[in-house]
Amino acid sequence: MTSIVKEWEKLLQSHPLGIGDAYQKYKRTLEVLTTDADPEVGQTPKEVIWTKNKTKLYRYISKRPQKYKTPLLMIYALINKSYILDIKKGNSFIEYLVNEGFDVYLLDWGTPGLEDSHLKLDDYIIEYMPRAVGKVLRTSKADEISILGYCMGGTMTAIFASIYTHLPIRNLIFMTSPFDFADTGLYANFVDERYFNVDKAVDVLGNIPPEMIDFGNKMLKPITNFYGPYKSLLENSTNDSFVTNWKYMQKWVGDGIPFPGEAYRQWIKDFYQQNKLINGQLEIRGRRVDLRQINANVLNISAERDHIAMPHQVEALMNVISSKDKQYEVMPTGHVSVCFGPKAKKKTYPTVKKWLASRSK
Repeated sequence: MTSIVKEWEKLLQSHPLGIGDAYQKYKRTLEVLTTDADPEVGQTPKEVIWTKNKTKLYRYISKRPQKYKTPLLMIYALINKSYILDIKKGNSFIEYLVNEGFDVYLLDWGTPGLEDSHLKLDDYIIEYMPRAVGKVLRTSKADEISILGYCMGGTMTAIFASIYTHLPIRNLIFMTSPFDFADTGLYANFVDERYFNVDKAVDVLGNIPPEMIDFGNKMLKPITNFYGPYKSLLENSTNDSFVTNWKYMQKWVGDGIPFPGEAYRQWIKDFYQQNKLINGQLEIRGRRVDLRQINANVLNISAERDHIAMPHQVEALMNVISSKDKQYEVMPTGHVSVCFGPKAKKKTYPTVKKWLASRSK
């Protein structure tokens, strides 16, 4: 049978209409989708230095000399896996920063179970984040800290910094993090309280399934998001470099985690439906959140093709904070490609490194 297949392939390759090339693309596409092994992610060496419930705090290990005393704590969103920041050797934001001499830490929220459905943003911001910051400062023996928040993690970091003004936060980096929810594009239609009963969704489901979150994000550009990846794979399936990156990205996209129910209820109501944060109306554990309390050095990054946290939602922070040293940058990427892919390596990584290096001891 094997010899027959090989002869058939030779015949197709020699066909004057180029059918052989199409056959090879279809064949390789099927292999990628059915038999190829999943890629290994999160390969930068690390150690767990603190835990709470499902959450782990990692410190990344490097054999290279550490150039900067000020440690960097990275905080991701409550949805999806945080390994997007360390997804592939040679194209890892964390690996890059570690190799550049930074003392890098990551707060990984973990995967919540139904027993965690009661957790609110208040719990993560008040109970988890201060302890993580304290552990980083004690471990690094530093007297100041830098924090990088990506996506929703940046929104949470801004709230945290507004409340804990006494903590020695020297630098804040926000990466595609939404702050103003007055205009959220199609999201506004999806979560309009006239049509979407968030209370019923949370009360029935407990935690919001990752499939529901993923479906909502893909519906922002349904043809591109549902069919685009597979069309691109078919067209480029004989390009080994493209296929490798494609497999990494699809692994991460399909590796979502549940959104804790009460945090989701709060995220939709207080942010998307009522836009309380930018208007100074948000309360966390009875404390009013005032973004004007932020006076650390700030680098605020948006992505020009981002339809999840659109540039105007990100940039709005700049008009509110009290920081004297503040910089806004727009990357030529999308929401995820801001930290993974060729443009991330060429633009995002060096932009963050240059800014942070000059502001780190």
